[in-house]
Amino acid sequence: MYSAGDFRNGVTFEMEGTLYSVVEFQHVKPGKGAAFVRTKLKNVITGSVIEKTFSPTDKFPQAYVERKEMQYLYNDGDLYYFMDMETYEQLPLNADKLGENFKFVKEETVVKILSYKGNVFSVEPPFFIDLKVVDTEPAVRGDTATNAMKNATLETGATIRVPMFIDNDEMIRVDTRTGEYMERA
Repeated sequence: MYSAGDFRNGVTFEMEGTLYSVVEFQHVKPGKGAAFVRTKLKNVITGSVIEKTFSPTDKFPQAYVERKEMQYLYNDGDLYYFMDMETYEQLPLNADKLGENFKFVKEETVVKILSYKGNVFSVEPPFFIDLKVVDTEPAVRGDTATNAMKNATLETGATIRVPMFIDNDEMIRVDTRTGEYMERA
């Protein structure tokens, strides 16, 4: 059990049957009246953020989010198949559980499957992935102003902004959290 006075960034707990993670917290001790804890909470399942105030003595059950490494195999329509690396069991997931940053994941990539009480709610790709540029316009001499960028389509179909010196068939490293070009691979 967590009391609201023990909240820290990243603490995951259950409130009213929903899983929340503490994004921000502030312990407030006004001159008059009782102390309280002001928080910003992220709903782990939906991603929505709420602000809520608690008494420091409020108690909540601790939530254990299971993170399991699995390999992405293939997709068949709206179903994406993942394989447990230890038991070789396959797990099909709907596209709505994948998240926006899954567009950078190619087949045979090892990802983390997040579940709570046996229900999968999210797929977490690695922070950095090396991908091949399959289509980008050639750089034109004289277009090299400060930090000039151009669009590039990657082997997974995702489109990102890359520097002018990147050409077709080059391998680049992408930050999956932000969707930005990092460096040549």
